Amino acid sequence: MKILFLLATVTLVTGPARAQSSDPGAVIDALHQAAREADGDTYFDLFTPDARFIGTDATERWTVAEFEAYATPYFSRGQGWDYRVVSRDIAILPIECRCVAVFDEVLDNDSYGTTRGSGVLRLTDQGWKIEQYVLSFAVPNDVARDVVAVIRAGEATQP
Repeated sequence: MKILFLLATVTLVTGPARAQSSDPGAVIDALHQAAREADGDTYFDLFTPDARFIGTDATERWTVAEFEAYATPYFSRGQGWDYRVVSRDIAILPIECRCVAVFDEVLDNDSYGTTRGSGVLRLTDQGWKIEQYVLSFAVPNDVARDVVAVIRAGEATQP
């Protein structure tokens, strides 16, 4: 009986402390590193099973399984993508469980220049996991109308 009480006490003390010391920013950093290294196993393990990845194209709203099917051929060839963090803001939402974090980040990419990532993380039994990730282009306001015109022209040619 004493052993069971001791085990329960240790679990109660170490479980929440471990979860509270988790860093959601480290998960996002690991995501970018795994993408850079074309490490699909690590990359997709950072998402919840029901996660969504929303890409830069309006048609890119993927479940994690759909995004994995898309990315795996690239990763298996050793071809990843490199988005370097310029700045990031993270907030753990002030709800009782302290189990949801939201973030936005400015990224730099050799092909696309300045982009933005944003999303939601959820604290699970396995630690922080990405529930949703959104990648978008950062368009300076002074060229936004020109960019919109190009997008509309491209959309007009689509079936």
